[in-house]
Amino acid sequence: MEDGGEKARLRCTACGWTHWNNPTPVLAAVIEYEGHILLARNAAWPGRRFALITGFMEAGETPKDGIAREIKEETNLDARELNLIGVYEFFRMNQVIIAFHARCEGEVRLSPELAEHKLFKYDDVMCWPAGTGYALAEWLRSRGHEPKFMEMR
Repeated sequence: MEDGGEKARLRCTACGWTHWNNPTPVLAAVIEYEGHILLARNAAWPGRRFALITGFMEAGETPKDGIAREIKEETNLDARELNLIGVYEFFRMNQVIIAFHARCEGEVRLSPELAEHKLFKYDDVMCWPAGTGYALAEWLRSRGHEPKFMEMR
């Protein structure tokens, strides 16, 4: 036991190093582009599932700066407006999602890690029942659209 708390932690008996296994913060963006929601498909994913733009913060940057950088790196778009949607747990990946709404401009040019993108009408987008999907659903509700959720198998 570490720190006398209830949670058991892995600790090296030789050096005393503790593996905390804390969740990793992940940034996500609901990108509003040309009156639509832009979703992208990761080149490593099988099938044709599209998702929010996500990424990790770098040392010394704020969440807002980090998601603006990720949007630029992955889509070449410039975030003209960024607003926090909320913070969501994603237990399966041991992550905490920090989600933003981003109004973006520019010409889409995807990074090599993304295979393709699609623009969805607000009423046509399907939310997934997990971290970033809940962020997208909350943003849709805030705009007067009732989100639809896909079934996960």
